[in-house]
Amino acid sequence: MITASGGTESGQSGLWEPHYHHDVIATRTLGFWLYMLSDAMIFAGLFAAYGVLSHTYNAAGGPVLHALVHPWTAYAETLSVFASVLAYGGVMVALKRGSRAGVLAGLVAAFILGAVFVGLEVHEFAALFRMGIYPEGSGYLSAFFALVMTHGIHMAFGLLWMATMFFQVAAQGLTDKTVYRLLNLKLFWHFQAILWVLVYTFVDMRGVL
Repeated sequence: MITASGGTESGQSGLWEPHYHHDVIATRTLGFWLYMLSDAMIFAGLFAAYGVLSHTYNAAGGPVLHALVHPWTAYAETLSVFASVLAYGGVMVALKRGSRAGVLAGLVAAFILGAVFVGLEVHEFAALFRMGIYPEGSGYLSAFFALVMTHGIHMAFGLLWMATMFFQVAAQGLTDKTVYRLLNLKLFWHFQAILWVLVYTFVDMRGVL
C-alpha cells in the first residue's frame, strides 16, 4: 500500500528494496525448460509422422522395420543411455557437495557412456547405408531416419556440451555460470533419455514383435 508520503508500508517494502536478490539460476533454468518444451513439440511431430508412415504400404516395396532394427544393438544403446544418466547423477551429487573433482569425474563417465551410444548408432546407420538403405528410399524410411537421427544429433550435441562443461569447470570452478549450465545440461540429458525410451518402445521393440 502506498502511503501519503509516496513511499510503501514497511510490511510491503521488501520486494522493492535494493537488497532484494534475484535468483538468476532459477530464471535461466526456467528459460531452458521453455526451450525443451519447443523441442518436445518437434519430437511430437516426428513421432506423429512416423506413426502415420509406419505402415507397410508406405515402404514402397522397400525394407520395413524388421530389416532395420537390430535388437541387441538397441538394447546395448539403452543400457549406455541409462548408465550415462546415472553417471550424470553423480555430477549433481558432487555439485551439491561442492566437489570440483567429483563433478569432473562424473562428466567424464557420462561422456564416455554417451559416446558409446552415439558410436553404436553411427555403426547401425553405416550398416544400413552399406546395404543401400537411405532416407529417400520411401516415405517410411524418411520418417524412420528423421526420428532416429534427430535424437542421435541431440545426443551428439549433448556430448559436445559435456566436453565444454568439463573444460569450463576445470578452468573456472563451480561458479554461478557453470552451475546453471550444469543444471540445464542435466535437464537436457534426462530429456534425451526419456526420448530414447520412446524411440526404443515404438521403433525398436515393434521391430522384433
